[in-house]
Amino acid sequence: MIKALFCDFYGTVVLEDDEPINTIIEHIYKYGNGNAHRKSEIGTYWWQRFSTLCADSYGDNFRMQRELEIQSLLETLERFDIKEDAVKLCEPQFEYWKAPLIFSDSKLFFSKCFLPIYIVSNIDTADLNSALKYNGLETAGIVTSEEARAYKPRQEIFNLALSKFGLKPNEVIHMGDSITSDVMGAKAAGIQSIWINRKGKPNPLCPCIQSADLINVLKCL
Repeated sequence: MIKALFCDFYGTVVLEDDEPINTIIEHIYKYGNGNAHRKSEIGTYWWQRFSTLCADSYGDNFRMQRELEIQSLLETLERFDIKEDAVKLCEPQFEYWKAPLIFSDSKLFFSKCFLPIYIVSNIDTADLNSALKYNGLETAGIVTSEEARAYKPRQEIFNLALSKFGLKPNEVIHMGDSITSDVMGAKAAGIQSIWINRKGKPNPLCPCIQSADLINVLKCL
């Protein structure tokens, strides 16, 4: 029997930080020394460095997401030979994390869902609390990567959520927009998942329920 929902936050409940990220990439492309033939090269490199740092950040080696974002951007600036202050460039992105734009269906979903919703997010705790307050969302509880000292798709964050809220893997469904972090991460922890495919991405060879938005999730429960 399903007793609760685990829900990703950025990209699922609220929009990702695409706008500030694209602004930073545009700045690097414009003021770099021509080392990038396309802006997409910068975005790809930055994402790869950030993802690698997150994957290596767990347990005693855990580092908060803001630190990893700055570090990965610093490495990106060095790669494309631009002398800029990574901390200053990240400021608009960090401000967005605290006050993100919400998807039009999210508040209705939170009000209509008959199961308790727990947010399980790769983010620093203070930023998530600020974002929830900014958007007027109330949840049954939260677990962040900072609290678990690990990032999805690692199992630590899912296991912490289960133990913190007194739930078993077969009593929960996890929802999220990332196949890797949310769908595969939940699967590794023995939790069913629903892929929130808001951008209409091609269906990967991954057995999971799909939904284009949060409202349709209610029909799957």
